[in-house]
Amino acid sequence: MASSSPADPSLETEAPHAAVTRERRLNPDLQEQLTKPYLARALAAVDPSHPQGTRGRDPRGMSVLQQHATFFDRNGDGIIYPWETFQGLRAIGCGYPVSFLGSILINLVLSYPTQPGWIPSPLLSIHIKNIHKGKHGSDSEAYDTEGRFDPSKFDAIFSKYGLTHPNALTKDELMSMLKGNRNMYDFLGWVTAAGEWLLLYSVARDKDDLLQRDTVRGAFDGSLFERLQDNKKSS
Repeated sequence: MASSSPADPSLETEAPHAAVTRERRLNPDLQEQLTKPYLARALAAVDPSHPQGTRGRDPRGMSVLQQHATFFDRNGDGIIYPWETFQGLRAIGCGYPVSFLGSILINLVLSYPTQPGWIPSPLLSIHIKNIHKGKHGSDSEAYDTEGRFDPSKFDAIFSKYGLTHPNALTKDELMSMLKGNRNMYDFLGWVTAAGEWLLLYSVARDKDDLLQRDTVRGAFDGSLFERLQDNKKSS
C-alpha cells in the first residue's frame, strides 16, 4: 500500500526508528480513492468501492453503530433483550451453545452503559439509542465515540494487517490485528474485541478461510447480518 516518499516529510507515514510504522502501513492514497476519508460518516459505512455505503440501504436516521445493533432488535422496539440477541445470533448461523453464551455475555456487558438512567436492568436490556455508550477500547476505532463510521480507520484494518491479500484477512492476520489494537490493561476490551472478531470470522469467512473487506464493512453497518440471515433461510 505504501507509495514513494512524499516531497513533504510531514506526510511520511513511516519513521525509520519505529519499525512498527513500517510493519503496519497506512494507505497514503486513500484521499484520491475516497472523498474526505478523514470525515466520519454518521449514516453510511463507506470505502473506495462503496463511496455511498451499502447500495439501497435505508439508514432510517440511525448511526452506523445503531444500524449494526438494530439487527438484534427482533421486535423493533429499540431495546434488545438477551433472548433477542440469542435469536439474532441463531439467525446468522451461530450454534445453540455460542448463541446462548453470546446472548448472556453481550447483554451483560452492554446493558448497564446503555441504560437511560442509573438503575440497572434486571432483564439486561440494551437501549439502541445509547449504544454508543457501550463502545469498548482495544478496538479498530472504525466506530468513533458517537457511533459514526471512520473510513480511514476502517481502511487501516487492511492496509496494516492484510499482508497476504490487500482486501482480506487471514485468521493469523486477524489475531495480529487484535494484538496490535490492545490498549494497556484494558482486559475487558481485549476479550470483547476478540469475541466479536472471532465470532465474525466463524460465521462470515469465505471458502478460502479469508475474511473479506466487504464482509467486514457489511458487519459494521449490519447489512452482512441481513445477508447471512437470508442465506440461512434459503439454504
